[in-house]
Amino acid sequence: MRVLPRILIVDDDELIVTTITRSLQREGYDVRSENSALRVVEAIRSWSPCVVLLDIRLPERSGIEVLEDIVRNELRTQVIMLTADDTAETAVKAMKLGAADYMTKPFNLDEIIIVVRNHVAKENLSREVDYLRKVAGERFDRQMIGKSDALTELRAELDKIARAHVSSVLITGESGTGKELVARYLHQVMFGEASSRTVPFIGVNCAALPENLLESELFGHERGAFTDAKSDKKGVFELANGGVILLDEIGEMDPRLQAKLLRVLEERVVHRVGGREDIPVDVTVIATTNKNLAKAGSRGEFRTDLFFRLSNFYVHVPPLRERRVDIPILADYFLSLFATRYNNKFMKRFSPDALHILSEYDWPGNIRELRNVVERFVVLESEEEIVPSMLPEWMLRQKVAAGGSGYNGEFTLPEKGVSIDDLERNLLQQALERTNHNKAQAAKLLHLSYDTLRYQVKKHGLE
Repeated sequence: MRVLPRILIVDDDELIVTTITRSLQREGYDVRSENSALRVVEAIRSWSPCVVLLDIRLPERSGIEVLEDIVRNELRTQVIMLTADDTAETAVKAMKLGAADYMTKPFNLDEIIIVVRNHVAKENLSREVDYLRKVAGERFDRQMIGKSDALTELRAELDKIARAHVSSVLITGESGTGKELVARYLHQVMFGEASSRTVPFIGVNCAALPENLLESELFGHERGAFTDAKSDKKGVFELANGGVILLDEIGEMDPRLQAKLLRVLEERVVHRVGGREDIPVDVTVIATTNKNLAKAGSRGEFRTDLFFRLSNFYVHVPPLRERRVDIPILADYFLSLFATRYNNKFMKRFSPDALHILSEYDWPGNIRELRNVVERFVVLESEEEIVPSMLPEWMLRQKVAAGGSGYNGEFTLPEKGVSIDDLERNLLQQALERTNHNKAQAAKLLHLSYDTLRYQVKKHGLE
């Protein structure tokens, strides 16, 4: 089911609102109205209408002042001013402030339909163009996408390491944080974006191969070195000579191979399996791990001398929960990526409520988990807009639990048990009763956003 284009009518004249609403609904629009100038900004922020029909004369304040608020808050919508004042001065002022169009009362309903249709098309096109520009602009840095302070600091640190052309780098971080992308970024900066395409970058997963195969893969072998060695084979150290080798999950490497790797790093030569001569190599070794190698060394699970050799230059990739400002950017990026991959003809988008919940979720699987969740949306959901009800249940439950993070007391589980839904409903009821059903105050009491509280209230049938 496609999401209907949204139109918000802001006017205190009930007859005008009713007449315009019926006409636009017949044309296939989702229409809402607001008669208070004080609630317009919040209505636009939470509902994201394509077009706002805004009356200039409103009870609490003028439509011009409301328009200024919309522009000041950088709310994305096409504003069409409605007024009985047909003087050019008012129209010019509204257009200068950022109004998309201007219509005088009394107006022809057919004219309103045509104007709204044109501006809905204009807004949809504008959003799609900006969306594609943003995605194109964020494909730099080998897809290191985001604008958080943590990511900015990481890039700056990587740039310094890359310019120094060090011989080895250790990249640490939880699973799914994008350690390989960081390695590819280093490769690109070291050799320049153009030349890096011809400079070798070879990755080996140390956890995917048994010891004997990994040794041959890394260092190569001579003919006859073992039963299946029918001919000489170069290892990746030789193949990547002059470039970069990525040793993924180095913490899983067998200790015997760790000793051989240490020799390569210190002497810059490799010795093929079954070979007699040392072969000089000039490579940058980038190792990644999700383990604490220092602790692994103290337990005898990883060579401490190799750890000290690798950790001379190291960077830590922060988990997604420590760079929450990047979550909406990454979600939009993956949305566009998979829409293209699966030839989805509709431009999908996240609702503000859904984006808020995604941003508050802790993402234990980090970027990989976010990527998988968004891919599922693109493949399985037919609606253009992704709303909270489409999100996995565990995300919604964490959001409710996080809302009570300021509570320092203890909760005793009843002997018969209790469901999470019952707890959510009970907390919502208490908050609403304590605030005389003032949703804004109840949201503050539960440490929730207003939009999330509205969603939870509707979900539990407490409206």
